[in-house]
Amino acid sequence: MNNIFKLVWLIPILPLLGFLINGLGRKMLSKTVSGFVGSAVVFASFVLSVLVFLQVKSGNTSTLHFFDFIHLKSLNIAFDFKIDHLSSLFLLIITGVGFLIHVYSTSYMHDEDGKDFAKYFAYLNLFVFSMLLLVMGGNYLVMFIGWEGVGLCSYLLIGYWYKNVDYTNAAKKAFIMNRIGDLGFLLALFWLISKIGTIEYDQVFTAASLAKLSTFDMTGITLLMFVGATGKSAQIPLFTWLPDAMAGPTPVSALIHAATMVTAGIYMIARSNALFSLAPITLNVIAIIGIATTLLAASIAIKQNDIKKILAYSTVSQLGLMFVALGTGNYVAAVFHVITHAFFKALMFLGSGSVIHAMGGEQDIRKMGGLHKHMKITSFTFLIGCLAISGIPGFSGFFSKDEILMGVFAHNKMLYSFLIILPLLTAFYMFRLYIITFTGTFRGTHDQEHHLHESPSAMTLPLIILAILSIVGGFIGVPEVLGGNHWLASYLSPVVKSASHHLEHSTEYLLMGITTVLVLISITFAWVKFKNYKVSGESKGLGKILENKWYVDELYQMTIVNPLKSISAFFNNIIEIKLIDGAVNGVGKLVTYSSRQLRWLQSGQVGAYVLLMVIGMLILFFIQLFL
Repeated sequence: MNNIFKLVWLIPILPLLGFLINGLGRKMLSKTVSGFVGSAVVFASFVLSVLVFLQVKSGNTSTLHFFDFIHLKSLNIAFDFKIDHLSSLFLLIITGVGFLIHVYSTSYMHDEDGKDFAKYFAYLNLFVFSMLLLVMGGNYLVMFIGWEGVGLCSYLLIGYWYKNVDYTNAAKKAFIMNRIGDLGFLLALFWLISKIGTIEYDQVFTAASLAKLSTFDMTGITLLMFVGATGKSAQIPLFTWLPDAMAGPTPVSALIHAATMVTAGIYMIARSNALFSLAPITLNVIAIIGIATTLLAASIAIKQNDIKKILAYSTVSQLGLMFVALGTGNYVAAVFHVITHAFFKALMFLGSGSVIHAMGGEQDIRKMGGLHKHMKITSFTFLIGCLAISGIPGFSGFFSKDEILMGVFAHNKMLYSFLIILPLLTAFYMFRLYIITFTGTFRGTHDQEHHLHESPSAMTLPLIILAILSIVGGFIGVPEVLGGNHWLASYLSPVVKSASHHLEHSTEYLLMGITTVLVLISITFAWVKFKNYKVSGESKGLGKILENKWYVDELYQMTIVNPLKSISAFFNNIIEIKLIDGAVNGVGKLVTYSSRQLRWLQSGQVGAYVLLMVIGMLILFFIQLFL
C-alpha cells in the first residue's frame, strides 16, 4: 500500500477533531483560536486530499479496511474507505471549497459571541466530516452514515440563529424533507441486501451480482435511490426546503447549497452508474424530473427579489440540469457540472454575503443599486460568476453546460427542445440580479449608503480564488471539437461509464453557436430592461405567480400539511386524550371511587363488625342449603 493511503483516515478525522475542539472548548477559546482551528483542520485535509489525488492520477487506487461494522452469518458489512478516481475528485471539491468558506466565515461571522462563533465552526467541521465520510465510504452503509450526518448538520446550520422562529421552521422543513428522501434510500439498501446479500461497492457492481437482479428489482432499487437523491439534491417534489434554507448564515448557503450537500445525490447516482445504466425506466424518470425541476426553479428565480433566494432557486435549477445529464446516461457531464457549479455558485453565494455585509444585513436587491463603485472586487468577481453560470464561452460553465446540452440533443431531441430554454432563463435572472444590485443609482437609505465599503481581505480573497477557478475550471473538460481531449472523462473512465453520444463536429459547432447567441440576446435584454431600474408596484398575472413561487408551498400546505395537522389533532384530542388517556384515567378514578365506598366498611365499631359477620354466615348457609 502506498504510504499516503495509510494517512487517508486523517482526511475525515481532522475535521472531526476540529469539531470536538471547538465544540467542547467553545466557552474557553477565543474567536481567533476557534477560527484558526476550524480552518486549519480543513486545510490539512485538503493537503492530504491533493496528495491522494496525485496518487490516484498516477494509477494507484485502494480500498482501506478498518473493521467489520456488521458481522452476521448471512451479512458482512465492513467499515471501508474506497479511494478511487471519483472519490478523490470529490475530496478536492469538499476540502478545497470548504476551506475557502471557512476562511471567509472568520470575517463574516466576527460579530457573533465567542461561544457561538466556536459553535458555528464546530458545526461546519462536523458537516465537512460527514460529507467526507459520504464520498469516501467503500459501501452504501458508510455512505448512508455520512448521508444522515450532512442532513443533521444542515439542520443545525440552517437553524443556527435558533431564536428566530422562522429560521428554526426552515431548519425543521429541511430536516423533514430530507428524512422523506432518506427513507427511499434506506429501502433501496434493504432491497439490495435481500437480493444480493451485500452493499459493498466492489461486490454489488460485479456482473455476477447484477445478474441476480431482475428488471423489476433494478428499476425498483434505482427509483428508491432516486427518491433519496431528490431529497438531498432538491428535486421535484422535495425541493422547497432549499430556498427556505437561506435562513442560515450566508457561508452556510455556499457550503451546503453550492458545493457539497446538494451534490450528494449526484455523487450517489454517479457512484451507482452500473445499476442505473441497467434501469432505462429510472433514467427516463430522472431526466423528466430533472428538466421539470430546472425549468420550474429558473422561472421562479426570474421574479425573486431576495439576493439569496435568487441564488437558491438558481441552485435548484442547476441541480435539475445535472439530473438531466444523469437521466441521459451522461454521468461524466453531471460530475463535470458539479465541479464547475461548485466554483461559480460558491463564488456568488459568498459574493452575496459580501453585499449583505456591506448593506448591514439587507437582502432585498430593490434596495440596492450602484454598489460597483463601492465594492469593485465583489462586483467584478460576481460578474465572473454570472458569466460562468450563463455559459459564456471560455468560462467554466460553458464547457460543462455545453456537454450536457450536446448529450441531451444526441439522446432525445424533444428533451433538448425544452432544455434550450434554460440558458436563456439563467442568463436573464443572473444578469437581472447583477444589474439591479451593482449598476445604476443606490436605492437604499442614507445610513446604508454611508456605510457601504468593500469587505475585508478574509472575505475578498476567497472570492478572487473562486473567480479564477470559475474561469479556468472548465478546461479540465475541453471537448474534442474544441481541440481538447476531455481530461475529466479520461480520468473518470475506470469508475464512471457514460453512454456514448456521437455528434458531427459541424452539429456541435452549430449547437454551441445557437446557445451562445441566445445567451447573449438574453443578457442584452436584461441590460436594456434593468439598466435604469426603478422599483415598480405589485406584479400581476404570471409575474405574481412567479413571485409566489407557483404557489407550491401553499399547495403543499393545503394538501399535505393541513390534512396531517387535522389528523394529528383528531388523534391527539379524540384518540389520545379521550380514548387512551380516558381509559387509563378511568381505571384510576374507578379504583379511587371503589376505595372511597369500601372504606365505609371499616367504621371502627365492634357491633357493626359482629353484624357483618352474622350476615356473612347467613349468606354462606343460604348458599350451602339452597344453591
